[in-house]
Amino acid sequence: MPAPAMTEPTDNEQQPPTRFVNPLGMRVLVRMLPGDERTKAGLYLPQSVQDDGADAVFAEVVGVALAVPEHGDVLEGSNVSGIPDGSKVLFAPEAGYRVPWDQSLRLVESKDVLALVEEYDTSKAN
Repeated sequence: MPAPAMTEPTDNEQQPPTRFVNPLGMRVLVRMLPGDERTKAGLYLPQSVQDDGADAVFAEVVGVALAVPEHGDVLEGSNVSGIPDGSKVLFAPEAGYRVPWDQSLRLVESKDVLALVEEYDTSKAN
């Protein structure tokens, strides 16, 4: 079977820009993680409805605020938010600011993070 043909965008088609969000201050950038999409009765719920009744939202930290060096300070590139990049966190549904071009991203202040969540695979227990 031949490989699918690659198509180049025409002049009329514009590629969306690639964006890098660098949190400032005591903020982290989180990507919302999917929750249970079904009710106990088996109905599927959209993410917006799931968040409405939630006490806390589950997300993964995908960006942290970094120190900006002044005159070669030691803090260059260090995490100032206190929350490790890649952590799973819980925060209140109303906390933070949604990123306009990606509804799964939200900027959240460190003080609004309620907990760090650690996950363990219990099926591989000794």
